[in-house]
Amino acid sequence: MARDVRTLPKAHLHLHFTGSMRPSTLLELADKYGVHLPEALTSGEPPKLRATDERGWFRFQRLYDSARAVLREPEDIQRLVREAAEEDARDGSGWLEIQVDPTSYAPRLGGLIPAMEIILDAVETASRETGVGMAVLVAANRMKHPLDARTLARLAVRYADRGVVGFGLSNDERRGLARDFDRAFAIAREGGLLAAPHGGELAGPSSIRACLDDLHAGRVGHGVRAAEDPGLMAKLAEKQVTCEVCPASNVALGVYEKPEDVPLRTLFDAGVPMALGADDPLLFGSRLAAQYELARDAHAFTDQELAELARQSVRGSAAPADMKERLLSGVEDWLAAPVPATA
Repeated sequence: MARDVRTLPKAHLHLHFTGSMRPSTLLELADKYGVHLPEALTSGEPPKLRATDERGWFRFQRLYDSARAVLREPEDIQRLVREAAEEDARDGSGWLEIQVDPTSYAPRLGGLIPAMEIILDAVETASRETGVGMAVLVAANRMKHPLDARTLARLAVRYADRGVVGFGLSNDERRGLARDFDRAFAIAREGGLLAAPHGGELAGPSSIRACLDDLHAGRVGHGVRAAEDPGLMAKLAEKQVTCEVCPASNVALGVYEKPEDVPLRTLFDAGVPMALGADDPLLFGSRLAAQYELARDAHAFTDQELAELARQSVRGSAAPADMKERLLSGVEDWLAAPVPATA
């Protein structure tokens, strides 16, 4: 019998804000505010998704926007963040970096700065109440003008002492060139923030190279399709750039047909650092521990290899040094504990 991956200390580096919501919370808030939700979000099962073409991606975004519409008051934000932290605590995460574009919430929360303040207050409170270390990664939208990204980068830097640790770039990577956002990322890096744009999910290895060459990424959101390019894998391994790989998301969106097709073993054996992430549990139906179970069940990762994945997630995080040390020590304790006897 194998060790319980839920008790394996780890860091969670790829979790989107609205996508972290519990389905039950979505339904309760929709009822509270009279928001009509698409049937795909009310059936009790994860929606059937496929985003490898533009129509499929548009449908995915429409569902995400529908879910976001139930977040209207500061207490809704507080609830979402607290519940995300509670879910992570159950899955063994000691450090969570939640990713958010505050412009999406600003209209209902009084503006961009009030929205950012509400989000950061919620993160601070949830961290204190749950014991999970938490930080925020502010993400610009690739579908919007690069000048909007610069505004967000300046905002992110402004709150670097309040829990913002990184700057990202999300949405459909097939739209807009990475280099169009180079100035925004320069602002973020000059302000001491980690650069963590999305790349290598819906687009191939060239998308990841653009993140490295044009945006000087210290981490890459997804990055899984680096497996198609041995030279790129060697570069990621040499520079120790962590890829935030989200296996269940990859399958749900049609990037790979089945869990066995996600190239976790290829990336791992090439020395590419990985941090497994849940991406959008609300839409994909599984949280953090399930990604480790997938690595075990679909790719025969041993407990020693799962422990190394956990270490990589911690090393790739922006957690304080003492937090990293505590989590890494916990990984060793997990490995040292006896394997439960077979029933």
